[in-house]
Amino acid sequence: MAPLDSTPTRTMSPALVGLFATGSAVSVANVYYAQPLLDLMAADYGIAAAAVGGVVTATQAGSALALLLLVPLGDRVDRRRLILVQVILLCLALLAVTATSGALALTIVMLAVGLLGTAMTQGLIAYAASAAGPGERGSVVGAAQGGVVIGLLLARVLASAIADVAGWRWVYGISSVAMAVLGILLWRRLPVQSLAPKPMSYGALIRSMLTLLRTERVLQVRGTLALLMFAAFGIFWSTLVLPLAATPFGMSHTAIGAFGLVGVAGALAAGRAGRLADRGLGQRTTGAALLLLVLCWLPLGVGMRPGLAGMAVLALGILALDIAVQALQVTNQGMIFAARPGAASRMVGCYMMFYAAGSGLGALAGTAAYAAGGWHAACLLGAAISLAALLFWHLTRGWMQRA
Repeated sequence: MAPLDSTPTRTMSPALVGLFATGSAVSVANVYYAQPLLDLMAADYGIAAAAVGGVVTATQAGSALALLLLVPLGDRVDRRRLILVQVILLCLALLAVTATSGALALTIVMLAVGLLGTAMTQGLIAYAASAAGPGERGSVVGAAQGGVVIGLLLARVLASAIADVAGWRWVYGISSVAMAVLGILLWRRLPVQSLAPKPMSYGALIRSMLTLLRTERVLQVRGTLALLMFAAFGIFWSTLVLPLAATPFGMSHTAIGAFGLVGVAGALAAGRAGRLADRGLGQRTTGAALLLLVLCWLPLGVGMRPGLAGMAVLALGILALDIAVQALQVTNQGMIFAARPGAASRMVGCYMMFYAAGSGLGALAGTAAYAAGGWHAACLLGAAISLAALLFWHLTRGWMQRA
C-alpha cells in the first residue's frame, strides 16, 4: 500500500474506509459481549444480581486505562505496529476469559479485554481521522463509527446466540480467532504513514493530555455530553436482559440479543451525522439527537410488557435510542478532531475517557436501579440523565460559539 501523503485533496478509497469500519466493529464487540451474558456469569460465579453489573464496570475501567495509557501512543509511534501488538495481546486476553475459574479472575481479565479492545477501536478511529482529507474527515469518521455501532449491537446478538448453543465462554474463544484474522488483514492493508509522529517522551505525551483537557473547550463540552449520553445508553443495555430473561417473558438469550439488530439503523445515522458535521451543521444535529435521546425513554418504559404490541413499542424505543447516541457520537468526534487534527490520538483518548466513565457508571447504576425498583426505575434514571444532557448542551451553546 502506498504511503499516505499530506495533501488536502486526497480521497480515501472505499475499500480502506470499509476496512477501518470492519476493524472497529470486530474490535469494539469484545467490550460489549458481556452485557447480554450477565445473568449467566452471575449464575456461574454466584454473583448477586445487584452486583453483576460490576463485570461491565471492570471492562469500562479497562477502557478508561486504555484511553489514558495506550491510545495516545498513536501520536508518537507507528500505528500499524502498535495495532499488531494490541491484536496479539487481545487474543491472549480473550483466551484467558475462557479459562477463568472465579469472580475475581473474571473481573481482572475483563479489565484486560476492555483495555485492549478499546485501545484498538479508538486507535483505528484516530488512524482513520488522520488518514482522511479535511473535507471528508466527518464522513470517514462516521463510517468508522458506523462500524462501532454494528459491532456493539451485533456483539449482543452473537454473544446471546453462541451462549444459547455452546455456553458463554465460547463467545470469547471464537472472538479470539476473529481477532487473529483481523490482525492479519490490518497489517497487510493499513496505509503506512509518510509523516513520522512528532518525537515526544511518553511522560510528555501523557502530560499533554492533561493540557488538552484543561484548555480545549470543545473537548470539555463534548466530553461531558459523551459521559451523560453513554451513562443513559449503559443503563438500558445493561439492564435489558434482566426483565426479559425472567417471568413472564422467559426469553432466550438469542431472542434478547435480536433486539440489538433494531439498532443497526444507528450505523446509518452515524454516516449521515458525519456528513452534516462536514457541512457545519454539528450543533443542529446535536440538538436533534439529544431531544430524541430524551423522548426514546417513553416507548422503552411502556413497551416492557408481554405481547407483540409491547415488543414492537420496545423495539421502536431501541431504534430511537441508538440513532440518537450514534448521531451524537459522530458529531462529537468530528468536532474534536477538527479542533486539533495533529493530536488525533490524544484528543480521542481524552474524549473517550468521558465515554468509558459514563458507560461504566451507567451499567452499575442501571442494575442497582433495577434491583431497587424494577424496569421503570431504570428507565426513569435513564430519562433523567438524558434530560440533563439536553439542558447542558443548551446552556453551553453560547460558550462553544465563543470558543
